[in-house]
Amino acid sequence: MSDLSVLYDAPGPRARQRNVLIAAVFLILLAAGAWWLYRTLDDNGELEARKWEPFVTDSQVWTTYLLPGLQATLTAAALAMVIALPLGAVLGIGRLSDHWWISKPVGAIVEFFRAIPVLLLMLFANEAYAMWTGVDRADRPMYAVVTGLVLYNASVLAEVVKAGILSLPRGQRDAAQAIGMRKSQMMTFVLLPQAVTVMLPAIVSQLVVIVKDTALGGALLGYSELMRSVGLVSANYGNVIASFVVVAVIFIVVNFLITSFASWLEGKLRRGKRSTGATVTVDPGDQVGAGVAGGDSVIRVKGPEPKDGGDRIA
Repeated sequence: MSDLSVLYDAPGPRARQRNVLIAAVFLILLAAGAWWLYRTLDDNGELEARKWEPFVTDSQVWTTYLLPGLQATLTAAALAMVIALPLGAVLGIGRLSDHWWISKPVGAIVEFFRAIPVLLLMLFANEAYAMWTGVDRADRPMYAVVTGLVLYNASVLAEVVKAGILSLPRGQRDAAQAIGMRKSQMMTFVLLPQAVTVMLPAIVSQLVVIVKDTALGGALLGYSELMRSVGLVSANYGNVIASFVVVAVIFIVVNFLITSFASWLEGKLRRGKRSTGATVTVDPGDQVGAGVAGGDSVIRVKGPEPKDGGDRIA
């Protein structure tokens, strides 16, 4: 009898051989592609040491181009995150409202901004700031980038919040209603705290998208973010491939730090929700004494130790 997995039958001898063959062919093709890429870059002189040395020997590459670009990227991403997260939560809760005059307009807003590419939102925001506000021309690209990111990602996060709340068991709502909670209290104290851990992976994915989408502002609006610094570095040092590789590594490190922090936070939230309440045990051998008739059992509550060191009697 073959060993059955949860989703499919365990592969037999012929299937295992076929899988090994496919994996070997894939690895050979991958190695061939990597070798072709290496030879192409080497033949074009992109791997010469002189094109990579500025990142090690010349501090101006970092102080003049890369670090200011990274600061601009993180500034725009942080502002967008701080605004989009609570706005997305409000829109998500609004979509769950029992009042049609709240849920319908909120749903229309979410669907509208979620359907428009974030780049178009940035371009529209830039023109709107130019025509109808007194924002300085030098600051306008950052305002437009943040506005576009907030409008798009708040709409996406609204759907995440809605799905996270609806994924909770129906009994949570019933229990909150049974003890007389209003809907606002039920959402604040029961549903949202439990939905946070469910929503966290999707929220983190969207935060990573926010960091990467700041590059769109540098491409068309002239915002001095990290990707825009590639053109400045390569124009001064003639190392286009090296500049792209270094900037890509910086993006990878930043996004890895975000996901690592989110994983740590998710684990902490899950551990914090494990049951730490008191447990009740009955010890028939212990007697309360004269205060209890008939030798009733002492009920000891195991939990945090009392300040005086004695057992708590219930």
